[in-house]
Amino acid sequence: MIIEGVILIFLLIGTSFNTLGVLGLLRFPDLYTRMHATTKATTFGSIFTSLSVVVYGLWLFFDSKDSQFMVLAIHAFIAMLALAFTNAVGSHAIARAAHRMGIKPSPAICDRLEEFHP
Repeated sequence: MIIEGVILIFLLIGTSFNTLGVLGLLRFPDLYTRMHATTKATTFGSIFTSLSVVVYGLWLFFDSKDSQFMVLAIHAFIAMLALAFTNAVGSHAIARAAHRMGIKPSPAICDRLEEFHP
């Protein structure tokens, strides 16, 4: 069916981006670029994985009219929104704390944040 194909595509996109996040974690040289790769890629991958669960829950709800599948879709959607916000805020807080601890990016030429927090 078409819905199964859409769910499979969403899962493949989500898995691909999560894999790219892992590769960025292993490949990049310092904390900031590693965190950037993992945060951006895994947020996008988790959104697509959650979106596949939403589509699956809605598909089963409209097929069987059982309310538990609508609850599944709503919970997955709420989790998707929470992931989108908390990943960004958490990575910003970690980067800010690392900068205040004195961890510098590896090829740092100019540090504009240091001007404000010596």
